[in-house]
Amino acid sequence: MIDRSARVWGATALVLGSLTAAGVARAEDCTIPVGLVMELTGPAGEYGQAGAKSVEMAFRDLNQAGGAQGCRIVTDTRDSHSTGTLAVDAAQQLVQVRHVPVIIGGIISSVTIPILTAVTAPAKVVQVSPASSSPTLTALGREGKTNGIFFRTITSDALQGVAAARYALDKGLKKISIIHVNNDFGVNLAQEFSAAYKALGGTIVTTVPYNEKQPSYDAEATAAQSGDPEGLYLVSTPVDGATIARAWIAGGGPQKFLLNDGMNSQDFIASVGPQYLNEAYGTSSGTAPTASTAYFNAGYKAFSGLDPASPAADRSYDAGAIVGLAIAAAPSREPLAIRDAIARVVDPAGAPIGAGPEEFGKALTLLKQGETIRYEGVIGPIRFDRYGDITGPFRLWKITDGVVTTTGEMGTDTVNALKAKIATP
Repeated sequence: MIDRSARVWGATALVLGSLTAAGVARAEDCTIPVGLVMELTGPAGEYGQAGAKSVEMAFRDLNQAGGAQGCRIVTDTRDSHSTGTLAVDAAQQLVQVRHVPVIIGGIISSVTIPILTAVTAPAKVVQVSPASSSPTLTALGREGKTNGIFFRTITSDALQGVAAARYALDKGLKKISIIHVNNDFGVNLAQEFSAAYKALGGTIVTTVPYNEKQPSYDAEATAAQSGDPEGLYLVSTPVDGATIARAWIAGGGPQKFLLNDGMNSQDFIASVGPQYLNEAYGTSSGTAPTASTAYFNAGYKAFSGLDPASPAADRSYDAGAIVGLAIAAAPSREPLAIRDAIARVVDPAGAPIGAGPEEFGKALTLLKQGETIRYEGVIGPIRFDRYGDITGPFRLWKITDGVVTTTGEMGTDTVNALKAKIATP
């Protein structure tokens, strides 16, 4: 005969056990989705694939450190196909259906800008771009059209154009033609470069825009060769850029190139042929090496299968880290609360914090105690101005025997001084 008290205890234990199991399940299922709109395919596919993996690595590190208020941060990744209209559709799904508080992306400005103006700014959802460098994004902030929700972990092309102009002249390119992608990124960078290059004594022979995804760019290459330039400034992406460079070389153009940041690509080099690129120079938004840089470089390939020098990889990790830490620091999951918490993560007076689970564990403890932190990222210590912009150095590089090598750095003060000099009548 079973004692009645035993039956009661057994039933109570069963209920408690069920409740405990449900609690564990809820804890395990507690996730916070962050939207990623990345250019996984199309002309900028190489950038987006590297960027997405970097954000995933940052979230993995943060989750290993304890997550955000006990919850895991997960990505909901959508492919923009390197196209603005498709990016807007993806972002609308993430905001209206998935109710994400943050979108990381896009990579290229022609994707990022329509997401910002059509989706995130009106909805007041935080947006962080790892690699969109168009000055238009700053202008939108100045005009009050971003609701203060936009940030980027790359310097503006207003500065890259100056750095590229000085570097070209230093390398003896005093008479140059430009071929640039005909979108916001390409138009702005070509304009900024042209103004600086001419002010510093260079001559622009001709400027030729091109539309993306054409099977042939022979006409553009021929037009750019008129006037006997000494070299070509090619503002492009790896796939189209390789087709243009081959057409330039086949048409007898001089094998001297100046390249924008995204052309630091092994796919581009292999497609063109390294033997034709031994006088190819480029600029990229640089880094101020930290312990985070060493951590990322040591672990990224094992995590992603990609080279840590892949375009947008380093700054995408930082975008993910800042977003994740801000979610952890925010008093709620409301987008504007997360926006305001970003200041607590990159506070110049805060405790220095690097990348990786151990450092993120320290950060989570400090943030829980109401303290602020100073995230010192893979690209260096990050500070946002009122428009979500950062400043930083520029890396100077060249291609030698198929390998991209760093030749120097142009510091922030140098670039700003050149910019001021050019702007002075």
